[in-house]
Parts: sequence; structure tokens; C-alpha cells
Amino acid sequence: MSLPRQSPNFGPRREGATPSLIVIHYTAMEDCEGAARALCDPSREVSAHYLIGRDGGCHALVDEAMRAWHAGAGAWRGIVDVNSHSIGIELDNCGFSPFSEPQMACLGDLLRGIMARWDIPPEGVIGHSDLAAGRKIDPGPRFDWARLAHDGLAIMPKARGALAIDPQRFMRDCAQIGYHVDDLDLMRDTLRRRYRPHALAKAAPLDGWDCAVAADLAARFGIDRAGRVT
Repeated sequence: MSLPRQSPNFGPRREGATPSLIVIHYTAMEDCEGAARALCDPSREVSAHYLIGRDGGCHALVDEAMRAWHAGAGAWRGIVDVNSHSIGIELDNCGFSPFSEPQMACLGDLLRGIMARWDIPPEGVIGHSDLAAGRKIDPGPRFDWARLAHDGLAIMPKARGALAIDPQRFMRDCAQIGYHVDDLDLMRDTLRRRYRPHALAKAAPLDGWDCAVAADLAARFGIDRAGRVT
């Protein structure tokens, strides 16, 4: 079955915005064909710029210059209209399975091109769960963020040891990273989902490694209150 070649679900980026973020999703659907139909169905009012199949096939559905409808409600680094400031990539995955080698290789190539075209740094590559904590969990704990970071396409922490447990500092650091989360438990789980997936299943209270990860990322990639990179 051939996949749709273009989605009608897009519009202009608002207020002259250009992409500064790349948001990675999973489709949570049975197969790539079904995901493509959904992303191209005008009645669903959802889309993405790209859809990557498990076989590594890349399908461009919305022009990068346009505003696709993939992020929904959420915020990141003070940006509340994430769709106007981002490029959305959907990965054909149920949410509980490993991402295939052809798919990850294709994603890497796609990210390199997008980041070069729009001058997006590695810290601008985020998951749907980062901007919509508590509402979305994709691309999920099976996604290989470490692989992207190794290739300079995302970020990972370099914490060398656990810190003293300090909930207030943890929340401040997470806000500097870019999160818009007020609940401590939700923030802990959101950070673990992205950077410590092995710890997510334990449902343990905030620990010193959570604090160390947040502090390291805030120090290297954080933003100050005016929205500037520190």
C-alpha cells in the first residue's frame, strides 16, 4: 500500500517564527501506513513534518517552512506555541518496542540535515514528553537518546556523582533546562523518562542522581530568566 505523500494539516508559522526545536514522537499505531493515513486525514487535525518507518523509509508530509500540528498543548523554554517554533518527526513505533536500526540511522541523517538548515543545536532536539510532561510520554524509555547524543544530535548528562537531595534546587534546575512543570513527582519522572529510563520503573523518590543530572544539564545548557542561554 502506498503512503500519502503530503498532509493537508498545516498552516503558516505564526509571527514570523522559524524552527529552533525538533520534537521527536512515536506514532503508537499498528503500522506506518495507518500512521500516515492519520497524519494526512483532515478530520484528525494532526500532522508532522516527517514520518519514519521501521524499515528506515522517510516520508516528508509537511514542508519544513510550514507549521505542522504535532506538539499540541505544552511549552519549552518559554515557548508556548511549540508548533510554530519546531519541526515534528514521528517514528513508527508502538511505544513499547525498541526502535529499529534502519529507523535510527534514518533519523540521524534527517536530524543532521534539519539542524544544519535551521541552525538548531543539540539541546534543541527534544521529546514530546519534554514539552508536554504529564500528557505525553513519547518517544518513551525505549528510545536511544544516548545514540543521538554520541553523534552530536541531542544532549545527555555528564554527572560524575550523586548530589545532596535538594527538591527546590532540582526544580529550579529543571526550569533552567527548559521544563514547565510545577509538580515535583511529575518532574522527577519526566527527567528520568528522558535521561534515566532505568530508574523510571522503580517509582522511587527523588534521589541524588536526579539532582546531579538536573544540575549538570542546567549548568551546561540552561537558560536564565530572560530566556537567554547561560
